[in-house]
Amino acid sequence: MCGIVVAVARKNIVSVLLEGLRKLEYRGYDSAGVAVLNSDGLVRVRSAGRVADLTAETDKQHLAGDTGIAHTRWATHGAPCERNAHPHISNGLAVVHNGIIENHEALRAELMADGYVFTSDTDTEVIAHLVHRKFKQSGDLVAAVRAASARLTGAYAIGVIQQDNPHRAIVAREGSPLVLGLADDANYAASDTAALLQVTRRMVYLENGDIAELTPDSITITRQDGTPVTRGETESQLSADAVELGTYAHYMQKEIFEQPGAIINTLDMLGGAQTVQAGWFGSEAEVIFQNIDRILILACGTSYHAGLTARYWLESLAKIPVSVEVASEYRYRDSVPDPKTLVIAISQSGETADTLAALKHAQAQGMPHTLAICNVPESAIVRACPLRFLTHAGPEIGVASTKAFTTQLAALYVLTLVLAKVKGTISAEHLTSLVQDLRHLPAAITAVLAVEPQVKAWAQRFADKHHALFLGRGVHYPIALEGALKLKEITYIHAEAYAAGELKHGPLALVDKDMPVISVAPNDALLEKLKSNLQEVKARGGELFVLADANTGFQESDGVHVITVPDHAGSLSPIVHTIPLQLLSYHTALAKGTDVDKPRNLAKSVTVE
Repeated sequence: MCGIVVAVARKNIVSVLLEGLRKLEYRGYDSAGVAVLNSDGLVRVRSAGRVADLTAETDKQHLAGDTGIAHTRWATHGAPCERNAHPHISNGLAVVHNGIIENHEALRAELMADGYVFTSDTDTEVIAHLVHRKFKQSGDLVAAVRAASARLTGAYAIGVIQQDNPHRAIVAREGSPLVLGLADDANYAASDTAALLQVTRRMVYLENGDIAELTPDSITITRQDGTPVTRGETESQLSADAVELGTYAHYMQKEIFEQPGAIINTLDMLGGAQTVQAGWFGSEAEVIFQNIDRILILACGTSYHAGLTARYWLESLAKIPVSVEVASEYRYRDSVPDPKTLVIAISQSGETADTLAALKHAQAQGMPHTLAICNVPESAIVRACPLRFLTHAGPEIGVASTKAFTTQLAALYVLTLVLAKVKGTISAEHLTSLVQDLRHLPAAITAVLAVEPQVKAWAQRFADKHHALFLGRGVHYPIALEGALKLKEITYIHAEAYAAGELKHGPLALVDKDMPVISVAPNDALLEKLKSNLQEVKARGGELFVLADANTGFQESDGVHVITVPDHAGSLSPIVHTIPLQLLSYHTALAKGTDVDKPRNLAKSVTVE
């Protein structure tokens, strides 16, 4: 959840470290800190709050150094305050860490018995003292990091510097992402490529168990046992502009409006084709797809809602039974493995710890046919799966996911069409028609973005609310779930979503004049059923907000507010109806004055369990 940056150069690198942290702030923003080596030795500056607070403090102290590490924190162990902020120091040695050390309590007791004094409540401080103890024994910083990491249980990406080792930093990875950045006059490491685009596009992605030594002129990578290894260098296709706000007020706003382009990029393989190809998912995809008879989807949060939506498509068009599991629960219950199951792992970052662990559990259970749907090509989940589909959404910085969700849905719809074709459950004419619908999707999203002024007016009515209820039926029920999640994430309004038919089975008791009820109302086979459910709300004095397709017959009246979605998208309607719900959350957050991009207690990339 946290973000780390490491730099080793023969010039002042404080501005690089701070800019890297600014790009990583989506990963955590409870506190931040930096430590550098300079003529005064090891110098550390820490601050509670945002990277901007840390920057002000480093400016005040005129901090400079040519070797350094930096960290932005999402609190797990210990309150978000300066004493718990990284880097943590032990006798001239400093450490930054992303992840969780599960055996920290036992290590803490052992180190305290050895005379080490702890000044924080974090699990990370044990790493600093453990590396120092090993360094004191061997005098070799790489060997010390190697020996210390062998004692750690859990997930980590760490960076280490030591005052008697100028122009040198050691990094190690196990379970948390870490990428090296190569430049002519310096070398770098960070939790995310975005942090390093300011200085280089040459990247080396470390594997679990890798330990790397960085100097201004070289990188040396070894395994846990000391065996040297070589990792391939890649050139990042991201530009520095891709992670800048530009003319937008917030990243979430920018990313909502980037969705037509993100869908175009995700569907680039369609070109002028009238059909779909299994090969888009990998060279083995057609054979695997022919031989699977079930699908298991593993995901968390917004990605889980994408999986729930896809279940309707897959069962309707491809006629394959689908189970959708919350990844954090799946591996902790007794399940029945089936080797003819296609396991789909969905993750924006590809590093989501719960999803990765659930994927590995499924593989260990004897289900080898796995497919990653992801936005990051070099991520752990992509590397773990023989089949993959990249969503090409570009960097998503806002904590509340928007374009990652809609591109995941587009990818899952393509998968549905491919499986329907392979399984022979769809006619060529029907398939061609649905491919045309996919091509029209970016235009449909562009059209629905035009309802923003009406959604903004709705948001003013939500600003003083404490609760909200979202309703949907059929394939739009998961979209209601996603709408409720967005409102919770960035406005802190308690929101719940229900299948509309469940109202009379309990939730109707909550409905009164102070409980706004938002309904997704597409012009589909369940429309009349939905209208009956909404009448139940109106009869109890509830205030209705209806996102309706044209020709659905909804009329504005006292207590009933209607926005008409301008373009009906057929079976792709869930994607289109998502957009106004994203805008509603965004504008309600603005009206309430909450921090849109950095909501309290949350971080973007959940790399810890």
